[in-house]
Formats: sequence, structure tokens, C-alpha cells
Amino acid sequence: MHVKVGFVDILKTLAVEFELNSRHVENIVGLIDEGNTIPFIARYRKEQTGSCDDQLLREVFDRLAYLRNLEKRKQEVIQSIVTQEKMTDELMAAISAAERLAVVEDLYRPFKQKRRTRASVARESGLEPLAAIIFAQNIQSGCPEDLAAPFVDTEKGVSNIQDALSGALDIIAENLSDDAKLRGKLRDLAYSNALLNSVGSKDEDSVYRLYYDYAEPVSKIPSHRLLAINRGEAEGFLRVSMEIGEAATNLIDRFTVKEGSITSDLVRQAAADSWKRLIHPSLEREIRNDLTYRANEQAIKMFGQNLKPLLMQPPVHAKAILAVDPAYRTGCKIAVIDSTGMVLDTTVIYPTPPQNKIEDSRKTIKNLVTKHQVEVIAIGNGTASKESEIFIAETIRELRETMKEGAEKVSYTMVNEAGASVYSASKLAATEFPEFDVSLRSAISIARRLQDPLAELVKIDPKAIGVGQYQHDMPVVRLDETLAGVVEDCVNSVGVNVSTASAALLSYVAGLNKTTSKNIVSYREEHGSFTSRTQLKKVPKLGGKTFEQCAGFLRISGGKSILDNTAVHPESYSAAKKLLELFGHSEDDLKAGNVQDLSKKVKAHGWEKAALACDVGVPTLKDIVEELSKPGRDIRESLPSPILRDDILDAKDLQPGMKLTGTVRNVIDFGAFVDIGVHQDGLVHISQMADRYISHPSEVAKVGDIVKVEVLEIDLEKKRISLKMKGLN
Repeated sequence: MHVKVGFVDILKTLAVEFELNSRHVENIVGLIDEGNTIPFIARYRKEQTGSCDDQLLREVFDRLAYLRNLEKRKQEVIQSIVTQEKMTDELMAAISAAERLAVVEDLYRPFKQKRRTRASVARESGLEPLAAIIFAQNIQSGCPEDLAAPFVDTEKGVSNIQDALSGALDIIAENLSDDAKLRGKLRDLAYSNALLNSVGSKDEDSVYRLYYDYAEPVSKIPSHRLLAINRGEAEGFLRVSMEIGEAATNLIDRFTVKEGSITSDLVRQAAADSWKRLIHPSLEREIRNDLTYRANEQAIKMFGQNLKPLLMQPPVHAKAILAVDPAYRTGCKIAVIDSTGMVLDTTVIYPTPPQNKIEDSRKTIKNLVTKHQVEVIAIGNGTASKESEIFIAETIRELRETMKEGAEKVSYTMVNEAGASVYSASKLAATEFPEFDVSLRSAISIARRLQDPLAELVKIDPKAIGVGQYQHDMPVVRLDETLAGVVEDCVNSVGVNVSTASAALLSYVAGLNKTTSKNIVSYREEHGSFTSRTQLKKVPKLGGKTFEQCAGFLRISGGKSILDNTAVHPESYSAAKKLLELFGHSEDDLKAGNVQDLSKKVKAHGWEKAALACDVGVPTLKDIVEELSKPGRDIRESLPSPILRDDILDAKDLQPGMKLTGTVRNVIDFGAFVDIGVHQDGLVHISQMADRYISHPSEVAKVGDIVKVEVLEIDLEKKRISLKMKGLN
């Protein structure tokens, strides 16, 4: 007996779950199986996918992997049970119809090879028939001891009647624990009725004090609270348990006990033992693992949602940027970079305690600003950033008072320095800046991440960027996979200048890996800047499939063809040229920027008619038109730029009711942290974020958003600032 669940069933499942056209689903799966990357499919195969975006495609990819794993496990289970010659038509149908791995494992549970148990010992002693008699509950007269007497056998280890009854009840208890239908009912009951309890196991105060005597329904506990409880348990501050109450034992009784039999009480006893000793511990582990999995997925999803806008912050175009990496004892590291990111100057100043060399430090900053025509000062937001910010704000004020040339243009901004120290100590940083000390590399990174956040932040492990919650508790592989996908999507949506990009940035381009990225850089160093995309085919190990995947995302600035500096894929160059000819334009017009009205012309002509003439689909034609209208554009320019300041606000100056403008720094499950220009970010609780009901803060805010806030409460001692956005944005 053998049943293979078909590939078509998986396609149908995906189509229903994601509400997609079945033909599009089949195309998506086919494209994935052919080795195409998600960014390539999302951008250049829109006709085949129904214009699914990269996020949806990744969700389909993940679900496809789960369903395939489910079908594989079904086949393994079926094969095992068939080999044991215990397969039935009913069991086969149940396994084939299972939609979750947990259900498959429940069905397989009775047939698994078990370690030696009390029940297995009882079976070896020949007590299985007695267990069957007791569980049948068909005998209304006599006593259970009379039923057990014939099974006493000292040679088999059954010394007396009590041993026989105990062994039989152990068998019944294990059989109940292995019953898939009963486990399913109890699992459903637990998810709807169970409470997750936590109590403090240590006397001392801790960040987990809220959970020292805490209970919340399993069905309602939010991800961030579950993860906090899990961490408190792992650190030894909490004892955690799951309580279902009498509802579980009542359900088991209804499922197993037939009243009126002389063995009914024994079955009830076995059922209670099965619940307490076998089912409840197993279900508690399973449900807590499932809740943790869901919470992890939510936290990982939130991390990804926060990471994307951080990576996509617009570049700050300035003649020069001066970066301050604040510190106390070791001094503030200073780096100045030009508009291309090249390091112009580095030094160390000591405006903070214990040295407090404020005047010498101020003189150094003024000289650097004047010498290099610095327009923006980037201050890292770590240790000593408050003192550094005050120092820089006062220095800018003095520069303006003395009317130093260019001083009126100088402003500063705080930069999230998370991960800068990780980068500065890495092999990559040592390769890029072998002549600079580790601490100075960190200052260079701060300057560059303001100048071009995406190009700089891709050099850092996404986990180190610090825009998530409980990221250090997450499954490493899953977190890395998700965040790498976010970085990949960002890099490919922006595009990469192949003649200037680092190997780290190139490695995130669709189709490229670390080896091909290094080969591109090596080829560039040997042969000079690329002049056309076709040159990429000369790069070692960059074959036809890789070229197909990466070419559209790589830009050639100042090359032979203007199309090489757009997101138009080389496979669509002929279509782009036909389009230009159709409306009387040439590539020279394109270079001169004289085709901005192309979209209006195509619309008047008819999109479908124009697409037919160019031999492409309408979605691809619309992308081509958009690219030709603004060749070389940077999509990040339309996003909110960092707030540049020239003065500082102290937390002591804050008053309830004060209205300010700030930048969203982090979005978490219960609110958002907003930088309002003081050292401590303020928290906008989810209840204060909107005038309507929202289920999650991400519905109204994302990292990098510029928002208006009102101060609700300031607690200087605990360094807490409560804000609201409601009614202001």
C-alpha cells in the first residue's frame, strides 16, 4: 500500500492560501525550482507571477518549503507503518489528509520505536490482554482482582495481582497518550483554555518583576511578553508552567470512561495518570515550543520590517561629513570623509570627562569644518553621545557667531552607531582601512552610514544593527535567512554601481555570491571601470545564468549605453529601443533627459497596444517607461531624510504638552521609540499612536519616519519619556 500526495495538491494549497491565480502559482514554483532569485522573479517576471512583490514571493517560498517537508514526512511515516504491516485504510486516509506536521506525528506516535517504558515492560510481561479487558469496560459484576489473577506470573515479573493491575493501567495510560484523536482534542482545549503561569524563583528585584506572579491565557499572550517570560526562565528568575485545569480531565473521562463497569474506576485512574505523567508534560512542551516559534517569527518579521527602512534611508549628499564616535576616557574619535566616501582626515579629541579638554577640542573641530568645508556632522548615539552632542551644538553656535566661511551651512544629526564597533574590528574593515586604528574605523563607518546607509550597513551583520527585540534569543539560521532576504531586497531595489561598489555590497545582488563579487572587484581593479553590462560576462565564474540574474540590478554610470544605468534588463533593451522609436525618441534624447513625458504618450497611445508593438507584457512595459523617464534615479530620494539639527534640547527642558518633531528609531510590538533630540528616545505606546484601533504599531510607523509627537510624561530618574502621536500626524 503506497500513496504519494501529488505536486498539484501543493499548488492548489498555495493558490488558496495566498489567494493567487493557479497559473501564477505554478509559474512561481517553476521559476524558484529553476534557480531564479526572488529579486529577479519579482522584478523581471511580473507577467508570469501576476506582479507579486518580493515579500509575497518569500512567503510563498517559505510555505512551499513547509508543504514539501510535510509531504516528505508523510511518505516516511507511511513507509514505516507499512513496513510494520500495521497500515489500515482509515490510517492511510488520515495521514494523507493531514495539513500539519503535528497531526502527522500524532498519527505516527503509536508506531514509533519507543525507549523502554513502564508500558513496554508490562507488554513484555504479557499484560496487554488484561489492559484490553479493563479498557473495554464490558463487565458489570465481580471484581477487577478476579480479572487480574490469571495474569500473575513470577517468571514474567508479575509477582501479584496488584502488579498485574498496575502494569495493565500503565499500558492503558500509554495507549491514551498515543491516541491521535484524544491528543488533538486536548491540544485544541489547551490552545483555547490554558493559562501560562510564571512565578519568581529568586528574591531579588529584576527586570522580570512584572512576571513574578503572572498568568495570561495561551490564546492571548502577545509575542513580546512570551519572549520576556522565556528569557526570565532561561536566566533563572522565573518558573513557568501551563495550567489547563479540570476541563482536561473531564474531557479525557468523557472520551474513555464507560460508567457501570467494574473496571470504570480503573480506566479513570489510568486516564488521570496518562494526563499527569504523559500527555500534559508532552503537550506543554509542544505548545510552548509552538508559541515560542510563533513569537520568534513575529519578532523576526518585526526586525525585518525595521531593518528595511533603516537600510533605505536617503543618502545625505554633502561636500564633506565629519563623524564623531563619542567616548569618555579614550576620547572622541573624529573622521572626515569627502562626497565620495574617501577619508580626508582623522584625529581624537577629549571634550568629555575625565579630560574635559573642551577648548582644544572645539578649536580642532572648527579647523576641520573650515578646512574641509564640512556641511554635516554625524554623532554616534552610544556612550557619551549626550555630552558630545552638547559640545557639537555649542561649537556650531560659536562658528556661526564668528561667521566662519560656510558655517551657516553646518548642522548635525545623530546616527545609530549599532554595529560600528563590530565592523571596525572585522577583517573587511582591516582590508578597507589597514592604515587606521580600529577606533578610527568606527568613526569612518558612522560618517559613511550617514552618507550612504545601504552601502555601509551591508558590511555589518544585520543582527548587530539593533532594530529588533529579543534578537539574541532568536533561532540564528532563521533570523539570518530573513534579514539577509531584507538586505537583498533593498540592495536590488536600489541598484548597485558596479564600478564603485564594495564586494560586500555586490554580494547581495541577485545571483552573485562572495566569490563572484570579489571577482568583479578584482576584474575592475585590473581593467578599470566597467563600460557596459556585457563586460560582466568576462568576469571569472560569472556565467550566463548568473548574468541573467544580476545584470538588471547592476548600474554602469557613464558607460556606452544609457540603458546600462537603468533597471531595464538587457533582455528588454530591444523593447526599450522599440518604445523610444515608437514615440520618436532616440538614446540621445534619453541621455539629455528629454523623455519625461513618455508615460503620457504611452497612455494616450494605449498600454496594451504599445506593449504588443514592443513585444513585452504591460507590467514590463510600465517598468521600462518608469526607468526611461528618470535614468539613473535613486528610489531612496523620495523617502524622508534624516533630521539635521543645529541646537540641542535637554531632557530637563521637556514639559508635558510640549510638541516636537522626531525620528522613529525602533518599532516593537507594543509601541515605537522616537528620537526627539534629547539623549533618551521617547516611547510612544501603541495606545497613543493613532486615533483609530491598530493591531500593531507597524500599521502607522516605521523606522526612519519623521513624526510629530507630544510629551506626556518625563521620568528623569528612570530615564523614561512617554510620548503620543495620536491626533498629531
